Amino acid sequence: MTPLLLERRFLTDYARNGTNLLLLAIVPVTFVLLAAPRLAGYAALMGAAQAGPGVETVTAGWAAGFLTGIAMYFQVASSRAGDRRLVVAGQSRARLAGARLLAGAALAALATGAAVAALGLRQGLDRPVPTIIGTAMFAVVYLAIGAAVGALVPTPVNGTVLLLFVWILDVFFGPAVSGSTSAVLRLLPTHFISLWIVDRPPGHGGPGALAWSVAWVAAALAIAYVIVTVGSAPHRSRADTDRPDQLQVAVLMGLKDWRRTPLLWLLLAAVPAVFILLADVITPPGSTPVLVRENGLQVTQVMDPAVIHSGTMAPEAIASLAALVGVFVVLDARAGDRRLVLAGQRVLVAVASRMILVMLAAVLVSLASLAVTATVFTADQWLVYGLGGVVLALTYGLVGMLLGPVLGRVSGVFLAFLLPFVDLGLGQSPMLGGEPTRWSRWMPGYGGMRVLIDGGLTAGFDETASLAIAVIWLLLLGAAVVLMLMRTLKVQGRHAGAGRLKGRDVVSPH
Repeated sequence: MTPLLLERRFLTDYARNGTNLLLLAIVPVTFVLLAAPRLAGYAALMGAAQAGPGVETVTAGWAAGFLTGIAMYFQVASSRAGDRRLVVAGQSRARLAGARLLAGAALAALATGAAVAALGLRQGLDRPVPTIIGTAMFAVVYLAIGAAVGALVPTPVNGTVLLLFVWILDVFFGPAVSGSTSAVLRLLPTHFISLWIVDRPPGHGGPGALAWSVAWVAAALAIAYVIVTVGSAPHRSRADTDRPDQLQVAVLMGLKDWRRTPLLWLLLAAVPAVFILLADVITPPGSTPVLVRENGLQVTQVMDPAVIHSGTMAPEAIASLAALVGVFVVLDARAGDRRLVLAGQRVLVAVASRMILVMLAAVLVSLASLAVTATVFTADQWLVYGLGGVVLALTYGLVGMLLGPVLGRVSGVFLAFLLPFVDLGLGQSPMLGGEPTRWSRWMPGYGGMRVLIDGGLTAGFDETASLAIAVIWLLLLGAAVVLMLMRTLKVQGRHAGAGRLKGRDVVSPH
C-alpha cells in the first residue's frame, strides 16, 4: 500500500466514532472560550509577565496539542497488532510509520483549525501569523509525543496517564502561566513555542524563540518517526487467560493483572506528587480571596497563594487519574467479563469486582497524594481534608466507568480529563476565583471540593450539606454504573446463549 492510501485508511478508522469528531469542536471551545479568562487570572496571580491576552492566545495551542496528542496515541497504540501483521505481510516499516505520521498531520491540521477558529470568535487574532503557526507547532509536537508514547507504552491507561502528565506539566509550569525563568523548565516541549506566540524573548543567549521552536518540532518528529518504525517490528505475543468466577478471586486476579503494569502505579503516585511539589516551589507570595464557611457562615478570607496552592493543586490530578482508571478498567475487562458471564459467572459479581478495583485505585491515589501534600502543606483538619480527596477520587472513578462503555477509548479519555479540568480546575479552584462559579455547583466534584477546602483552610467542619451532596452524587453514579454494566452484560449473555442454542438446534437429530 502507498502512504497516502494507508493515511486515508487510518483517518477513516478514526472518524468511525462520531464523538471523536464532535470533540474536535468541544475541546477547543472549552479551553479557549471557558478556560482562557480564568487561566489568565491564574497567570497574573502566579506573576507571569505576559498575563492576559497573551495567555489566552496560547490556550489555542494547548487545545490543539491535547487533541492531537491523545488522538495520535490511540492511532499508534491501538494498531500495533495490525501494523505488525502488515509488516509480516511485506509492508515497509518506514512507509507504515510515515503513513501514521501523515494521518496525525491531518488530525493536527483539523485540531489547529478548530482551536484558532474558537480563539478568533472569542477575541480576534491580533497577531494572526504567529498565532496560527504557533498553534500548529503545538499540535505537531504533541503529534510526535503521542505517537512515541503509543509505540512505547501500549497499555492504554499507562500511556494516557503519561501523556496527560507531560501535557499538564507543559501547561501549568510553562512560561505563559507560571512566569518562571528556571532553566529546567526550558525542557518542557512547548516552552519556546509559547514564548514565540506571546512575543517574549527566550531569556538567554543564543538562538531566538522561533529557532528553538522549529528545532523542537523537527527533533520531536524525527524521534517519533524512529520510535514508531522500530515499534512496528513483529514479535510473539502472549495469549489472554480466563478469570475464575467468585468475587474474591475476581478481585485478586484483577490485582495480579495490575502487577503487570508497574508503570501505572508509579504514575498514579508520581503525577499528583509532581504537581504538589512544583506548585509549592514556583508559587510567589501574594494575596487571593477564598470563600470558606466558618461557624455556619460563609466568609471571604484573604489568603497567601504560596501557602494554599500546594494543598489545592492535587484534586484535579487525583480526579483525572481516577476517571482514567475507571474508563480502562471497564473497557479492558469487557471481553473477559462477557466470557465469564457466558461461562456461568453472576453478572453482579462481574460488575462488583470492577467497581471494587476502581474504588481501590481511587483510594490509593488519594492516600499517595495526601502523603506528599503533608510535606509542604499544613491542613487545619487532616481527616476532613483527606476525606474530601477520597470523595473526589471515588466520584470521578465512577464517572470514568460510565464514560468508557458509552464513548469508547479515545472520546472517553478526552472527557475523563476534560470534566475534572472544567469542574475542579476552572469552576472551583480557589486559585482561579474566590468562590465556585454558579454552574460548577451542579458538577459532580462540587461537594467533595468544598469538603476538601473546608478541611484544608478552616479550623472547624461546617460543610455537612456539601458532604451530603457528595454522597448523593456517589450513590447516583454508583447506581448508574451498576445498571449500565448489568444491562450490557445480561443482553450480551442472552444473545450469545441464543446463538449457541440455535447452533445446537441446527445439528440436532430430532
